[in-house]
Amino acid sequence: MADQFSVAEKPRPECLRGSSNPQKDTFAGRHNFLSRLRSYFFLDLLLWFYTLVFGIASIPFGFFDRDGRRLHWFARAWSKFITKSIFSPLKITGLEKIDPTKPKVYAVNHASALDIPILYASLDFPFRILFKSELLSYPIIGWHLKRSGQICINQQQPSRSAGAIRTALKYLKSGRPLVIFPEGGRTPDGEIKPFSPGAFFLAIKAQVEIVPIALVGTYELLPMNTYHIKCRPLAMRAGAPVPTAGLTLKDMAAVSARVQKDLEDLYYGAEN
Repeated sequence: MADQFSVAEKPRPECLRGSSNPQKDTFAGRHNFLSRLRSYFFLDLLLWFYTLVFGIASIPFGFFDRDGRRLHWFARAWSKFITKSIFSPLKITGLEKIDPTKPKVYAVNHASALDIPILYASLDFPFRILFKSELLSYPIIGWHLKRSGQICINQQQPSRSAGAIRTALKYLKSGRPLVIFPEGGRTPDGEIKPFSPGAFFLAIKAQVEIVPIALVGTYELLPMNTYHIKCRPLAMRAGAPVPTAGLTLKDMAAVSARVQKDLEDLYYGAEN
């Protein structure tokens, strides 16, 4: 069944291609220097300031927030301040065709630490995120993830995540949406990496639709292992939901291939 969803070689987006023009490269070098100054001495400091202010302000509310809605409000406010400060306009397409009142799994490519603020600022409904246990070690952010009811997955010891998986399944079946990053982590080169079929276990068990969402430009905005924020236009492209009704866990690989193909078409394809 998976063969029908095999992924063809995709052309790299224009923003990922290099330049062979010496004059253009010289200009780009000067621009890069000024961009670094702006990022290191203004944008990075501003983002950490937002994180400290909203993180500390949310702490008292976390002790009385049973369903995570108050902390979601803080996360969304933090994200909106960030997205309005990084000089990177975001164009959203496809979300208007999605019914947010029904539970769904939103499968998103992961290329940048700024993906999560962009998601919070753009999706105007409460949701939970499946995240790696390593993030719990981050000051304030780790506390917020835990207190707000996000779903922690231990990738080194999957057996320790059984309780979290049951919680996520109960959350989906109660009619609320879940966001996952099926690549398992951030891409180191801007290319979409193979999906883990197990990422769609919850969608099939809960019999909910999977919505592919491509974040375009976030790798170029802030790739791994750097604090240099390179301001640029961004895009969020949502595709048609992939149904799982009637499917079983034997279909996980085929579902994974289908969602990956749809997401790659959105990511590498022309603007919607």
